[in-house]
Amino acid sequence: MAISIKTPEEIEKMRVAGRLAAEVLEMIAPHVVPGVTTGELDRLCHQHITEKQQAISACLGYHGFPKSVCISVNEVVCHGIPSDDRVLKDGDIVNVDVTVIKDEYHGDTSKMFIVGKPTIQGERLCRVTQESLYIALRLVKPGIRLRELGRAIQKYVEAQDFSVVREYCGHGIGKGFHEEPQVLHYDADDSGVVLQAGMTFTVEPMVNAGDYRIRTMKDGWTVKTKDRSLSAQYEHTIVVTENGCEILTLRADDTIPAVLENNA
Repeated sequence: MAISIKTPEEIEKMRVAGRLAAEVLEMIAPHVVPGVTTGELDRLCHQHITEKQQAISACLGYHGFPKSVCISVNEVVCHGIPSDDRVLKDGDIVNVDVTVIKDEYHGDTSKMFIVGKPTIQGERLCRVTQESLYIALRLVKPGIRLRELGRAIQKYVEAQDFSVVREYCGHGIGKGFHEEPQVLHYDADDSGVVLQAGMTFTVEPMVNAGDYRIRTMKDGWTVKTKDRSLSAQYEHTIVVTENGCEILTLRADDTIPAVLENNA
């Protein structure tokens, strides 16, 4: 398994791309309201990326994906295709997944939005999913096994009576959208990967309110929970530092520091 260790110059380029990806989520937040379509949200994101940021949407055209961002609503786990037919309503939970390319390097991030008045279950699922991501990020430091991240996520999520999706995972990132290693969000074989300073990858747990099993729709992209329960996801791109990690896609609304030092 060839995992690239990024140079300081490469990490600086990834900081720029990560900041731009985070900025898209900050920009779109006021627009995620009852009555808006996911198609309109996609157009706003595309315009911001291409015109204001002078950057590229990595999703648009990736293996044929037709839109600039993925927007997944309620029981959609991931890869939701924005549409003018999908109108958001009170209580919906919505994941917006953004990947920006700037100067050849990728920044990849996603977060949940709650539309209008939240439901108790939707709000709790989003909170637990975000907390599971933070729990994993606080563990990151050189010398630990990669599987420790997935083990911690699974333990926390299942203690809340939710489940972790198995089929999708985080990934290395840099000039490539998806590089080695695969970052599983449950306890499984990691091929012996030990974290090193300079590794860059995403952590992006997908958490279901019901069973962890999923199904892919006929469009070949949209993934839903098999039991139609709600699903949530949060994602950050990080770089492993000498004693912790730096979150390259930190947003203003995050409640976690950009640099997490782990001296334990």
